[in-house]
Amino acid sequence: MNRFEGRKTLITGAGSGIGQATVARILAEGGVVAAADVSEEGLAVTRARAEEAGVADRLTTVVVDISNEASVREAIGGAIKDLGGLQVLVNAAGILRASHTHETTLDFWNTVVGINLTGTFLVTREALPALVENGQGVVVNFSSTSASFAHPYMAAYAATKGGIRSFTHAIALEYAKKGLRAVAVEPGSIASGMTSNPGFPEHDLDPTLIGKLYPWIGEGFAPPEDVAGVIAMLASDDGKFVTGTEIRIDGGTHM
Repeated sequence: MNRFEGRKTLITGAGSGIGQATVARILAEGGVVAAADVSEEGLAVTRARAEEAGVADRLTTVVVDISNEASVREAIGGAIKDLGGLQVLVNAAGILRASHTHETTLDFWNTVVGINLTGTFLVTREALPALVENGQGVVVNFSSTSASFAHPYMAAYAATKGGIRSFTHAIALEYAKKGLRAVAVEPGSIASGMTSNPGFPEHDLDPTLIGKLYPWIGEGFAPPEDVAGVIAMLASDDGKFVTGTEIRIDGGTHM
């Protein structure tokens, strides 16, 4: 199945987790991919896996700090120029941090907002001209189940994910007549580096609140590849009638 043959895709957060799995899936389906991440080490792993799969000739990597406007303009703008255009943007980059809300510092809050929400905006803004130019651009943003359902100790994270959902709806309508589709995925109960150690507070932690975050189907948290498959569907022509909405991927955690 080569749904992405000839399609140029930019994926942030590509050095680990779901972003890395999405790079592998798009490459496997014939796409040309620019993989972006703040971690050079993570991108090296992404490239090594592409080499093992024999598809590294269609992969470029770029180091970027998505929370920094200058970095985004230089790195993302350069990557799009090197690709010679862009059909698909996947904003997978983000961080998960937990704390008691009454103990959350402004620096903590601003860091989470700066990477998750502002970073998604900066990368999308940089990519929009190229996405609109081809008349069939697709943006896949990462919201979260926390945007709709209470996740304890994650107020800052949840606020950013709710913002990303609203942002996705807004650009979906604003650019619909120019052929752009925008969709948000809402992963939950996915095994990745981000979810393995969110930094739950060590004092006054109520474990019964955490217990509600586990899926009802399967055998625990799902691998990132399960989300990558949904992203591939949404970003391909199989998702051509899907826009301005969100898709929850959580194994029934929030039924």
